[in-house]
Amino acid sequence: MMVPVRCFSCGKVIADKWDDYNTRVNKNHEDAGKVLDDLGMSRYCCRRMLLSHVDIIDDIVTYGRR
Repeated sequence: MMVPVRCFSCGKVIADKWDDYNTRVNKNHEDAGKVLDDLGMSRYCCRRMLLSHVDIIDDIVTYGRR
């Protein structure tokens, strides 16, 4: 679905970093750990939120169209 706005564990805002993270890891083929370090994601709970997120909103939207 969509990336959560806040970390489930600590409450830190993480959604604003998703676009940068996704672009750098998937399109520029950078190391995910280094990208998270550059974005200031130091807590392991916040890192987990971005590392484990699966963006399937495009697949789900097709079922809602008529």
